[in-house]
Amino acid sequence: MEDIRILIADDDKEIRDLLKKYLEREWYKVDVAANGEEALALFDLNIYNLIILDLMMPNVDGIEVCRRLRNKTNVPILMLTAKDHEVDKILGLSIGADDYITKPFSINEVVARIKALMRRFLILGSNCTPREDTLIRFKGLTVDLKKYTVTVRGEEISLTAKELELLKFFASHPEQVFTKTQLFRNVWDKNYIEDDNTVMVHIRKLRKKIEIDPSNPQFIQTIWGIGYKFIGEKDES
Repeated sequence: MEDIRILIADDDKEIRDLLKKYLEREWYKVDVAANGEEALALFDLNIYNLIILDLMMPNVDGIEVCRRLRNKTNVPILMLTAKDHEVDKILGLSIGADDYITKPFSINEVVARIKALMRRFLILGSNCTPREDTLIRFKGLTVDLKKYTVTVRGEEISLTAKELELLKFFASHPEQVFTKTQLFRNVWDKNYIEDDNTVMVHIRKLRKKIEIDPSNPQFIQTIWGIGYKFIGEKDES
């Protein structure tokens, strides 16, 4: 198995050193950046499997770094935020972050989140899964879990790792209604929701990418007072 390489971008040296120390204990390869410009420069030089971004960094902040990276890559992005930066959390999720964790944090929780993100990303991108198990097809929508691509009405679109995982979960359970808590538990692999906006923001982003009219969705429908369900006509061709 190839080495898993992680990029950490945070202007706090103690946090960088702490994360690097514990992640290297898990046998990850780790690079660190003290600001957004360094992070972007390192990304252009290396191939990373996961990126950890602090929201508040000098020169180029985590939001802008995330925005630029999402134009280049779908690898998981975990954002580090302060507890009182609610708007920034939502903005980070809306532009492509897959998860966030608030400071001060438990290092064990960070490691667990990283493992969960990496496990899902590697499984979704695995080349050893039989092809018939990697294609989910509906009329106008195809999810290829081997190539890590989604095609909508014949056009390939770009999804983040978390968006793809959310779509995969929905498409694997058509016509079933899920509450936000159930979606959070299954897609984020957590037992409780820290923030109701997390699920809603990701569904809103996903609808913008796969629906003809996001305000009148045909695939991911809202069941008022309960949650959401996926509707689609299976394509057996």
